[in-house]
Amino acid sequence: QVQLVESGGGLVQAGGSLRLSCAATGAISSISRITAMGWYRQAPGNQRELVAAIFGTNRAHYADGLEGRFTISRDIAKNTAYLQMVNLKPDDTAVYYCNIRIGSIWSSNWGQGTQVTVSS
Repeated sequence: QVQLVESGGGLVQAGGSLRLSCAATGAISSISRITAMGWYRQAPGNQRELVAAIFGTNRAHYADGLEGRFTISRDIAKNTAYLQMVNLKPDDTAVYYCNIRIGSIWSSNWGQGTQVTVSS
């Protein structure tokens, strides 16, 4: 079992920046098999949606319209994924969650998320 702990959220004005972190902890046998990490977000009344995912350490995929403002990265040695967000907009307000892919399967276990609030 792998636990995910997200951090780094907060309240920021439009145009500001935040860097989110997602630390994966748990059995080494599972940690060592993480092949991808992803960030998702869920705004009130909306479904959870993919923000960005990173496969390995450098192959990134972004949701439409977010590349350029959001950058996903991963530190394998620290079992941590990051989401650097710049030029934030009120529409980016949501709870941000991370997820992992072990082998070829995305986990059904989610962390508690971290709240990002962007004021206008």
